[in-house]
Amino acid sequence: MSKPSSSSPPISRTVEAEPTIDVHAHVLLPAVEEAVAGHPGLAKARNLDARRNGPTALAVSGPMVAERIPLLTDAGARLAAMDKAGVDIQLVSPSPSHYHYWAHEDLAVHVCRLANVGTADHCAQAPERLRGLGLVPLQHPGLAPGLLDHALGLGLAGVEISSHAPRADGMRTVELSDPRLEPFWSRAEETGAVLFLHPFGCTLDERLDEWYLSNSVGQPTENAVAISHLIFSGVLDRHPGLKLVAAHGGGYLPTHMGRADHAWRSRPDARAGCAHEPSSYLRRLYFDSLVHDADSLRHLVRAAGADRVLLGSDFPFDMGTDDPVAALWKAELDEADFHAIRGTNAAGLLGTPTAVRAVPLPPDRS
Repeated sequence: MSKPSSSSPPISRTVEAEPTIDVHAHVLLPAVEEAVAGHPGLAKARNLDARRNGPTALAVSGPMVAERIPLLTDAGARLAAMDKAGVDIQLVSPSPSHYHYWAHEDLAVHVCRLANVGTADHCAQAPERLRGLGLVPLQHPGLAPGLLDHALGLGLAGVEISSHAPRADGMRTVELSDPRLEPFWSRAEETGAVLFLHPFGCTLDERLDEWYLSNSVGQPTENAVAISHLIFSGVLDRHPGLKLVAAHGGGYLPTHMGRADHAWRSRPDARAGCAHEPSSYLRRLYFDSLVHDADSLRHLVRAAGADRVLLGSDFPFDMGTDDPVAALWKAELDEADFHAIRGTNAAGLLGTPTAVRAVPLPPDRS
């Protein structure tokens, strides 16, 4: 079987295949920001975010987001960009800046309901092409199952979560291994909800406040820590049916599972929480393809399996890609794996209709 080429050359052939599905795309919801405006916790959270990112990064990020407001808020602009990129369906999640995990219970419920309704309304403008995810308040684990149900009741596919949240008492973080999240994992498993793990903010704080290390190092670090909590605590043993998608290819973890496996084999404290070698759990999770490097994507496919990788772009932010299919071509996967990642895997995960379409491929190199 021929392989796609390492770039995106002139097209010479097409195949009939399932739709191209991008599972990592965002929407901005002004109503959420209006709801939190003026709350003391917002100023504190923004101050922490500023310290973590540093002034140079903030000076770049502000104008970058501003120029992308139409793509983040206008469904017509989104659809035009999707057409240009050859993307048929997007799974749209709120911008992680909407988490507001500092909020008290009443405000947190209000924020999540607004995010759920806002995302559902945005996707309803093109329901055949846009699927959505809502939010739950990780800082209040007891509220998460009910707000997951709220999101699902609006027709959303599931919810987006971060890698951790501050505890309501301010003493320490709520990790994804927190026992109080067990009812949430149970409800997500029972309903078949999609959970999109997308970090926002790295607890290394000012150590990453230059050169945009807060994102380039911080995001993959947070992914690795969060997934490790899920694995080593036994969450994935207790809830094998979870449909959890890790953004950014799961961060550093898939490329460093040998060390985790060695710890599990060598130390009783590392082995206490999970039943199997940590690397085996990668095949119980899903990962988006946004790793920015062909070698890294090939390694992710080897580690997790081609059936566990989904196309992702981080639309429309500058740390994403404008052409996720071309990035997938560069990995030179065989055609079955290419199409699985391009759309088949996500169609199965989302229950998306599998109507075929003509998909351009690079010239046959056989």
